[in-house]
Amino acid sequence: MGQVSWIEYIGAVLFFLALVHTFSTKYFVKLATKDSHHTGLWLMLGEVEVVFGFWAFILLAFMAAIGGYESAVEYLDTRNFTEPLFVFVILVIAGTRPILQAVQLLIDRLDKIIPLPGMVSYYFLTLSIVPLLGSFITEPAAMTLAAIILRDRFFSKGIPEAMKYLTIAILLVNVSIGGVLTSYAAPPVLMVASKWGWGLDFMLSMFGWKAALAVFINALAATWLFRKVLLSMDDLNDAYEIGRVPPLVLLVHLSTLILVVIFSHHPVVFMGLFLFFLGYTEAYHRYQSPLMLREGLLVAFFLAGLVVLGGMQKWWLEPILAGMNSATLFFGATGLTAITDNAALTYLGSLVEHLSDASKYALVAGAVTGGGLTVIANAPNPVSFSLLKNTFEHGSINPLMLFLYALPPTIIAGCCFMFL
Repeated sequence: MGQVSWIEYIGAVLFFLALVHTFSTKYFVKLATKDSHHTGLWLMLGEVEVVFGFWAFILLAFMAAIGGYESAVEYLDTRNFTEPLFVFVILVIAGTRPILQAVQLLIDRLDKIIPLPGMVSYYFLTLSIVPLLGSFITEPAAMTLAAIILRDRFFSKGIPEAMKYLTIAILLVNVSIGGVLTSYAAPPVLMVASKWGWGLDFMLSMFGWKAALAVFINALAATWLFRKVLLSMDDLNDAYEIGRVPPLVLLVHLSTLILVVIFSHHPVVFMGLFLFFLGYTEAYHRYQSPLMLREGLLVAFFLAGLVVLGGMQKWWLEPILAGMNSATLFFGATGLTAITDNAALTYLGSLVEHLSDASKYALVAGAVTGGGLTVIANAPNPVSFSLLKNTFEHGSINPLMLFLYALPPTIIAGCCFMFL
């Protein structure tokens, strides 16, 4: 394994503490109501999106205190923050009124085809079609759109807490596996596709149809389970309506979204496009809803912290991956994904020499299968937490409850990938 440095050991300890913190955010939220002197601190520590950025700062403080600030800056210079920047930009663009209108129009058309009551079919389509769109407009964009639709059309209407947890669990799982129809949209696939020569044909034949089947099974199961709640919602006054925008404005937003996706690996380009986009939305603000800049920045902060802390985990993760056969690797990757970003996991796997084709498949399949188990398992997951948490009891999502509710859809996805 080679010699492990002291800072790598510290990084592993801090990573573990960050994981514990992730599952303890609800405690800090409750503490904020009891301790009025430090309410702001406890509320900050109760934000899931703050967790990894907070502990990343502690890691950098250790580096600076012992090795000098130059060592901390040098380490930061070796990290790649393209993904956090991209997720921030795509979240803000995908959450705008024109983009939401485009997705709503698509779902409305499909809704008329499906012979089911309105809210039933709309719920099913939001949990199935929108996650599959992640293979084309990227997973962060699909997660943003689905979370906003669920928040405004369902979660805001007082549905049972159990329905909220199972819905968000299925959303996380379906977005994680729904991005594998192509080779560029899902971060865990993107990390290995070029090196292993995985193109569109390969992804569709080996992953895509299996993922689509699992997505539809999960969405259908939730729709059937909560059919009575959904049918009762049809009688409610449905005031959910996205303000209409002119076709030209819609075209500009869609074009910007597509260009950002195309140049997703070039932050200078997509950040330039984003700055132009900000100017455009200000010029035509009457066709815009408030931009989700705060939510985007919080999610980017979370992912940036994961990048900083994750860079210190290679020393123990890589040997674990190298010592597994394909069957063990699938289950191992599914489990490891719950405690480390699945893109980081597949990237580390790509560094292991002489992996068999079966092991490569098992690694990626396991990584995307486990992508809905925790908030850190897949890069877009913090997006849903940021957008939906205020609709839950106490204004936060219990990570342990989410994990338990995510187990059934995760098992369904795993069966589709392993046995078909």
